[in-house]
Amino acid sequence: MIRIALVDDHSLFRRGMKMLLSSQADFEVVVEAGSGEEFLQAQAESKVDLVFMDYSMPGINGAETTERALEVDPELKVISLSMFGDNAYYSKMVESGAKGFLLKDSEFDEVLLAVRTVCEGGTYFSPQLMESISFAMTSYPYSVGGDIAEEDRLSEREVEILVGICQGLSTQEIADKLYISKRTVDKHRANILEKSGSKNTASLVVYAIKHGLVEV
Repeated sequence: MIRIALVDDHSLFRRGMKMLLSSQADFEVVVEAGSGEEFLQAQAESKVDLVFMDYSMPGINGAETTERALEVDPELKVISLSMFGDNAYYSKMVESGAKGFLLKDSEFDEVLLAVRTVCEGGTYFSPQLMESISFAMTSYPYSVGGDIAEEDRLSEREVEILVGICQGLSTQEIADKLYISKRTVDKHRANILEKSGSKNTASLVVYAIKHGLVEV
């Protein structure tokens, strides 16, 4: 059973989400909260596996709530909810520890996929959001906050390929754009996955946003 919390200041939205999620035999909505403070108080009293977290709420925002909640329970999974266009929030939610990113108008099948992906230890990023990712005007070498070993830093070519991956380009499209072979792109992609500790494209997107390489 996956024990779920809904944290959003719109009660109608929470009610609709609860109804949909409760249709799944292995989902149980155990907490509904209209603010970050309310959720943190409930977290101390109820075991929660996964949280759907709004960013903009009265009081502390979703990023700060996520940080505090993960301090209490590092195993907690957080899926960030936003409206399309809330561009400034994604990097903050990434940095706070969220593992899933959904638009509030996502189809329910996508919500289910996000829940199961995140609960299995993966990262989920809405395809709609991935399609809107563009290159951030940052100079190279990029800043990684000084917390990444030299051997794990991406080369300039790897950064270019990562940006292409985040923009949804195919291997052939990246190869054509950079005037290199598909085999070279595949080799660099494997290196990027290893250096970043990512498992899939969604994880790469989160890594890229976290380190300022792309913006939504």
